[in-house]
Amino acid sequence: MTLRVLAAMSGGVDSAVAAARAAEAGHDVTGVHMALSSNPRSYRTGARGCCTLEDSRDARRAADVIGIPFYVWDLAERFHQDVVEDFVSEYAAGRTPNPCLRCNEKIKFAALLDRAMALGFDAVCTGHYARLDGGVLRRGVDEGKDQSYVLAVCTPEQLAHALFPLGDTAKADIRREAERRGLQVADKPDSHDICFIADGDTRGFLAERLGSAPGPIVDTDGTRVGDHDGAYAYTIGQRKGLRLGVPAPDGKPRYVLDISPVTNTVTVGPREELDVHEIVGERPVWLGEAPAGPFACHVQLRAHGEVYACTAEQDGDELRIRLATPARGVATGQAAVLYEGDRVLASTTIAETARVAA
Repeated sequence: MTLRVLAAMSGGVDSAVAAARAAEAGHDVTGVHMALSSNPRSYRTGARGCCTLEDSRDARRAADVIGIPFYVWDLAERFHQDVVEDFVSEYAAGRTPNPCLRCNEKIKFAALLDRAMALGFDAVCTGHYARLDGGVLRRGVDEGKDQSYVLAVCTPEQLAHALFPLGDTAKADIRREAERRGLQVADKPDSHDICFIADGDTRGFLAERLGSAPGPIVDTDGTRVGDHDGAYAYTIGQRKGLRLGVPAPDGKPRYVLDISPVTNTVTVGPREELDVHEIVGERPVWLGEAPAGPFACHVQLRAHGEVYACTAEQDGDELRIRLATPARGVATGQAAVLYEGDRVLASTTIAETARVAA
């Protein structure tokens, strides 16, 4: 069946090959590049971002080679509100957000898809490494590039209008295919870090927007061991850059264990106190019916992170997850994604953690 497909073209090799494959499959494809900044020069340049002026030009050249219409859509205001401001407010609240996950949720599969549907398109095509099998979201076959974790926030309704043409292919083969197709982005480096922080200095970016807010760094017994200029600059599990004035009695490194925006306090302690046995998630998104009662599955707690055996249970509006073995450095604000084999079951935003098994 021929579909009217809107191909999101970031300017990188993945989205270019995805658009080419969709066109080769016989679909009526239109390419679109999302302009996500009112001042693109303030974002990453030199092929390190995913929404720069260079990327826009690369996306247009790729569309010309493929032979599809191409447009640039201005989504800067929506991106700033739903991704950038969310990023800042989450850190101010003591949580650690994932802006790429939020961009998928709010921009690529909300704002972009909504506009595409309104214009009569049947589906949105992206270069994500994931697979759709009868409406079921599965991991991409390239384990090192799998992006099912950051797509797990999408609803079944959104996934019903999505195409992921690259999910069955390894990244190295995608680059070779791009070269065969004459796409100039074949050797373009992958984007890294956060696209809207031009110099990669997250602490400086937050300080500029949240200002200086000095407070104490304390040990687990309440002893003040240092000072900070803003609790928002720290993340759970952080070891470097703590600038502690008092060494630990045992001489071992200390890690950030807790961030309290209410008291503006950062608590540090030994590595073993980072162990988390239980997680409470909010706003769960199920890609199917939620099982009745507790069930066994696996959970992933960060993009490309370790996978843990667990039991999970829907409890009202919350999702409770108990790990078979403890995880370390789990931060509120991040996503917990449940899997059954390579199949995504659900995602949830981590709201609470418990370091001691009940």
